[in-house]
Amino acid sequence: MSDSPVTPGSQAPVTPASSAAASGSPASGSPASGPAVEPPSRWRKAFNEIIGGSVMISVLAVVLAIVAGGILIAVTDENVQKAAGYFFARPGDTFAEIWKSVSGAYVALFQGAVFNPKRPEFVDQIKPITETLTFATPLIAAGLGVGLAFRVGMFNIGGRGQMLIAAACAGWVGFTLHLPWGIHLVVAILAGVIGGGIWGGIAGLLKARTGAHEVIVTIMLNYVAFYLVSYLLRTPVLQAPGSNNPKSPPIDATAVLPDLLGPQFNLHLGFIIVIAATVFVWWLLNRSSLGFKFRAVGLNPNAARVAGIDVKNMYVYAMLISGALVGLAGVFQVLGTVTTGFSSGIDAGIGFDAITVALLGRSKPWGIFVAGILFGAFKAGGFAMQASQGIPIDIVLVVQSLIVLFIAAPPLVRAVFRLPDPANPKKPKAPKTPKPAVETREAVAAK
Repeated sequence: MSDSPVTPGSQAPVTPASSAAASGSPASGSPASGPAVEPPSRWRKAFNEIIGGSVMISVLAVVLAIVAGGILIAVTDENVQKAAGYFFARPGDTFAEIWKSVSGAYVALFQGAVFNPKRPEFVDQIKPITETLTFATPLIAAGLGVGLAFRVGMFNIGGRGQMLIAAACAGWVGFTLHLPWGIHLVVAILAGVIGGGIWGGIAGLLKARTGAHEVIVTIMLNYVAFYLVSYLLRTPVLQAPGSNNPKSPPIDATAVLPDLLGPQFNLHLGFIIVIAATVFVWWLLNRSSLGFKFRAVGLNPNAARVAGIDVKNMYVYAMLISGALVGLAGVFQVLGTVTTGFSSGIDAGIGFDAITVALLGRSKPWGIFVAGILFGAFKAGGFAMQASQGIPIDIVLVVQSLIVLFIAAPPLVRAVFRLPDPANPKKPKAPKTPKPAVETREAVAAK
């Protein structure tokens, strides 16, 4: 460094930082060459995926719906309304009534759906869980069908029609053909599954050959199936002999699904069949070449077509299998739940509830299985809430609807619980490094 003073026209002193900048190479200790940022560990990545992934979103959507349902229960409770009238005088009374109404409702829901310790016999105590599984059995079957269609990029909302046709086919075989035990049941189940598959395949065929939208087609087929079955229930084809009511004869004992745990429970063999159906759908989607084609078409039908996949045939196959699975739910209804004869209301709204189950399960087989059990618990426990606490059954329907709402809005759930978004992970900030000290001209002049 020169000892001569620096004049305004003279050149500024050259420092290591400035020389490095001039040469284009990073200098030691400069921001450009700061310490490398350590990437997050694989455990941290897994944790972020878990808390921000689809499974956690589904769980938290249920939690939010239950909280919102609790608010509705409290608002509609008469005792809470009375206590709220003098809230500012004694606010504790209001909060006590809110707790009493909400906790009483959800305790009744648990006791009606899972376990009731108030009953004297153990068999009666565990009966609620068997009722939950009974309600869940057709929901899971229909949800698997709807979820399979979702994975192929199709919206199957024709569950009602497919269930009605399947129930009519299985019921007709059940009370018309008098076959040996075992054979009769298998033939009745196959008849129902084939009937539901054909009814769903019509929508797939129309979409593949004419481009008709499956939503419109399945809605129209729901009406066709309903009025067709209603008509057949007034004719000798399905109507009970000597009856004026639009109701079928009872199912032969050889075609009824046997009880799993004895006559004191309503749970039947259909639950084992639906477990097998869940395994089959999982294998089909994740381990078979046909399932690979289904998923490819669902992700991008144009790319699948370029890759040599016959997209039109995939639509037909998918709706055939989807209709067969939804039809299996109708088979369970007519051969397991209502064996004394069925009417046109045998579907019990399951065809539409299956859409909610498939959404909550993220169209994955085991997710649908768990979601079906959850909704089965809502159905079984909802009646207990209504009977013991006087809670309207509509509250349970509101909770189910809110689950769909939150499932359809993952950003809302992430915002409420401050969850990370796996699609847009935040990059870790680099630590700040102190800027290198550069001597000013005045300092150099002073030296």
